Amino acid sequence: MIRRLRRAMRRAYRRPTVDLSHPARSPLGSSVVNCVVYEDGVRRPCTGDAHDALREVRKQGRGFVWIGLHEPTHAEFAVFAALFGLHPLAVEDAVQAHQRPKVQRYELTEPAEYPLEGGRAGAGVLFTVLKTCRYVGHERGTSEIVDTGELMVFTGPDFVITVRHGRHGSLGPLREALEERPERLAKGPAAVLHAIADHVVDDYLAVADAVQDDVDDAENAVFGGHPRQADVGQIHLLKRELLELRRAVGPLERPIRALASSPLPSVGPQIRPYFRDVADHVARVNDQIGTYDSLLDSILQAHLAQVTVAQNEDMRKITAWAAIVAVPTMVCGVYGMNFDHMPELRWTYGYPLVIGVMVTACALIHRSFRRNGWL
Repeated sequence: MIRRLRRAMRRAYRRPTVDLSHPARSPLGSSVVNCVVYEDGVRRPCTGDAHDALREVRKQGRGFVWIGLHEPTHAEFAVFAALFGLHPLAVEDAVQAHQRPKVQRYELTEPAEYPLEGGRAGAGVLFTVLKTCRYVGHERGTSEIVDTGELMVFTGPDFVITVRHGRHGSLGPLREALEERPERLAKGPAAVLHAIADHVVDDYLAVADAVQDDVDDAENAVFGGHPRQADVGQIHLLKRELLELRRAVGPLERPIRALASSPLPSVGPQIRPYFRDVADHVARVNDQIGTYDSLLDSILQAHLAQVTVAQNEDMRKITAWAAIVAVPTMVCGVYGMNFDHMPELRWTYGYPLVIGVMVTACALIHRSFRRNGWL
């Protein structure tokens, strides 16, 4: 049974015979963003494809390959899965996206075209899923504040494969920054994984700080001006985007802690302290999200209370004016009756007297309501 599974796996991940370095015949299309070889932290020129780069690294026995992909298809990624011996479950997650942030360890599967030698063969592969976030503000109206994407990282003993999904989260600037510090790249693929995780978490901090400004604006709109001028829809949008940010940050705290404390073969002891710093940043963002969410709940409740109070004040004013108008309405209603014998009906000063009585009564009632705060 095991042999059958292995033969099926070989057929599924069998490398095509076409030349991948030729763009016209390459099945990879435009999904390959970059393919770079690093030796002792220094970038080396690589004129061939991923096969040539990996063959060169494993022939030398040092250095690693960093391949960047953007939204590859199953057919495109199957070439790399066969070349590096990636586990089918991790490959499926990397291609389909919409995964929960996590860190999982897989053994290298057969076949690998250029096998590892020595202790590096048992190191396995770390499969890391990260949610990327970008603050877009109100540039697209009120439909979205935080734009999210996904970044998958395969970290092996001598290779790093990054798979990006979404319109943002490019690793080009990060790659350039790392190349300026070859002493970090010299620590191997785990250093690249830390740099990527740190870069993503720094984006979380920037998004959280930007969302804080929106929360402050909502708070000022509720408590600083007329309560009816506050936009309840904007407050609801902030809460929804905070939920999206929580889904990206919340599940990541435990895997990052595991990278900082667990003895994983792919992450050496010299890299673990760096992951502790990333874990602290993730915890900070989680605390910020919880604080903002609680504050938005308080702002929304305060806004609803203010609207209720304002409506009660309006009803009191309407009631007060209705009471004032009721006096002349009653008097006019009495004198509108068609009876022959009514008081002061034939008196010369009857009309001015009735008008004076109505004005005086209305003035007294108005004064009473103002003293009680109803008007």
